[in-house]
This record gives sequence, structure tokens and C-alpha cells, in this order.
Amino acid sequence: MPTKDYLNYLKDTPKTGVIYVLDKAYEMGYDPRDKRWSNLGQGAPDTESFGNKTRNQSINVTSHNSEYAPVAGQIELRKNVAAYYNSLFRIGKESKYTYKNVCIAGGGRVALSRLVATLGNINMGHFIPDYTAYEELLSIFKNFVPIPITLEKEQRYKMSIDSLKNEIINKGLSAMLISNPCNPTGQVILKHDLEQWVDVARKLRCLSIYDEFYSHYIYHNEKKPIVMSAAEYVKDINDDPIVIINGLSKNWRSPGWRVGWLLASEEIIERVSSTGSFLDGGAGHVLQEEASKLLDPKQTLHEASKIQAVFKQKRDYTVSRLKEMGFVIDAEPEATFYIWCNLSNMPKLLQDSQRFFEEGLKEKVITVPGLFFDVNPGKRRLKKHSRYNNYIRISFGPSLESIKTGLDNIQAIIKKHS
Repeated sequence: MPTKDYLNYLKDTPKTGVIYVLDKAYEMGYDPRDKRWSNLGQGAPDTESFGNKTRNQSINVTSHNSEYAPVAGQIELRKNVAAYYNSLFRIGKESKYTYKNVCIAGGGRVALSRLVATLGNINMGHFIPDYTAYEELLSIFKNFVPIPITLEKEQRYKMSIDSLKNEIINKGLSAMLISNPCNPTGQVILKHDLEQWVDVARKLRCLSIYDEFYSHYIYHNEKKPIVMSAAEYVKDINDDPIVIINGLSKNWRSPGWRVGWLLASEEIIERVSSTGSFLDGGAGHVLQEEASKLLDPKQTLHEASKIQAVFKQKRDYTVSRLKEMGFVIDAEPEATFYIWCNLSNMPKLLQDSQRFFEEGLKEKVITVPGLFFDVNPGKRRLKKHSRYNNYIRISFGPSLESIKTGLDNIQAIIKKHS
């Protein structure tokens, strides 16, 4: 069949890791209602309620909320986002966020798209391994140069403050994209370490973009739940070069709502809002109204406490089972709901992440090959040199029942090829 000429006019855009593995799974007969299947590749938390309570998700649609919302977001929601950060992270601080420091967008990727589309001709650092969707987001806009920075397993996928300074200065970075907590490694920069990172950004005037979508999934043995944000260490909110991206999908367990936000200086918010006017037009009005009801700080802490208790149990169970099966875990996850698994001790056929994924589909379990986390904007580095072909990401986002099924299926794969 001859190639259609008009296809030459279109860019060949690859799918993100989660979408790719789901498409392949559907081709193999995957049905999320089929209890024999387990999606350990999912990038969303279990949305079922904890305990016996059910979530009230009825929505009142009116003539008003059927109209377009402001591109920067509904003012009431913007006020509530600012109040959330002030209540949890700005108590006793002179500088406070207002609604003018908040821009609402249709999810985290849209929020980040608005920001990177607004960047000028600069070098922007990003880490690897990292979130798969960053790859296209960092390559589709040609106004800046993405510079990869490798996080080493020997340092547990973390970077010292001196190394951070050297990266910024030696590579001439004007901006940094920081996934904190990090997908897929599950590592997190907290407390004094995070304060130092914010301080370096301030002193070197390096725009630091913190993706904080997993900031309620932190597993530390403390009596009260930990929720974190770089906002706690900002001194002057309208001068410090700190941008925070967050939203409902992970921390409020509402991935289908597609409501996210940026938190930054008034000048940055004004510019990214202008970009949104042509890029996406704004988030859904009715869901913004509902989102305002979820951002009560007291209720948020209560929900975070339940999240951390339930997901820590799932993390501990999953890590234990994976280790028993022979997986190498370079650094156990301190946060998120992902485990970054080294396949080097697996049977030879299963040491390749793509082959492991394909064999998994035959046993009705979905994983994500490590290659997808080798964020490589513009394909400037050869994939054959990737460090992550012998890694997979396992999610403990699903229910514990589904996790147990998936791990049983993985055990069957290993036994089959041993």
C-alpha cells in the first residue's frame, strides 16, 4: 500500500509509556473489569474510597458553569489554591500567595505545556530517569534547549546540593524541571534538603519548576502525615524563581477531572495565562467549581493521612514480594506509588524490559518498560545507549487485591522462564 503523501506533513509523535502499554494490553484482550488482569503499569491511584464510605461525585450543571471559565481559572478556585498553600506552608511568613499567584489549567501536562511554551531562548535542565510525558513536552517547543542530567543509582537517584550548583553553573542552566517526588524512582527531596534546593535557585536565579503531583504520597514513620511543597521555603513569592505545578489527579485521587494549577510570581502567572489563551483556552468550568470544595486544608491533611496509611501498606507488600522474586530495587520508594525495578537478576530472556512487558501481557499483567523513562527530547541521544533497558516500573496504585493478582502473574512468568 503506497504511503499517503500528506503523512509527510505530520510529525510522528510517540505515545507516552502508560498509553503505549495500555494500547498493547487492549490488543491482547485486556479488560479492566476482568479480575484475571492486573494493571501494574497504571499511572493513577486507586479512586475507590478508603473504608466503607463512598465518594460523592455528583455535579450540578447550570447555565453559568456551562460557559467558558476564565483562561487563568475561576477566581474562587484560585483563591482556594492560594489558601491551601498559605495554610499548610506559609504560616508565620510575611509573604503570602494570592489568587494572582495561581493559574488553573486542564491538568498537569497542560499546566506544564503553558509554562514551557512561555520560556525564552534558554538552557533548561531535566533529570533522567523521569516522567515519560516530559519527553514530548520538552521537545515540541523549540524556544529552549533541554539538557539531561543523570541521577545515579549509586546515589539512590538523588543529587547533592554541590552537584546541583555545578550542573546549573557549568551547563549554563536558566531553568530546571524537577519531579519531586519523582516518578519512576519514588525518591523525594524533603525539609532541609528541599530548602537548600530552593535557596540555590534563588541565589543563582535559576527558574526551578517543581512538579509536586505526588506530594501527599510520602512514607515516613512519623505520627502525623507529611505533605510537602517547595512553597514552604520560598522567601518572596513575587521574586523567588520558583514555580510549583500540582493538581487533583494524584493527591486528591481524581485523575479524570483534569484540573491542575501553577503557583508562581504574579508576573509569571500573567504570562502563562496569556499563553493559555491560544494554547488550550482554559479548564472545564463545572469541574473547577467542584475542585474548590476539595481544597480545605484540614480535610486535605485527613485524606493525606489515609492515603499514606493505605499506600504504605501496599508499598511494603509489593516491595517484599518483588524482592522475594529476585528483583533488584536500587532505592526503595520513599514517595509516589511506583517501584523502579532492576531486572539484572531475572532469567536472561526477562532482563530486557520490552520483552518482560510482552511476556507479562501473555500472563495478564501490565508493566512499563524502563526505556520510556529515559527522557530524550528531540531524540538527541541514541536509545541503544539507554541505561534503562533492564528496568521496569511497577505501580502499587491499584487495589491491594489487584496488586496481589499481578504479582502472582509475574511470579508465573519468572517460573516459566527459569
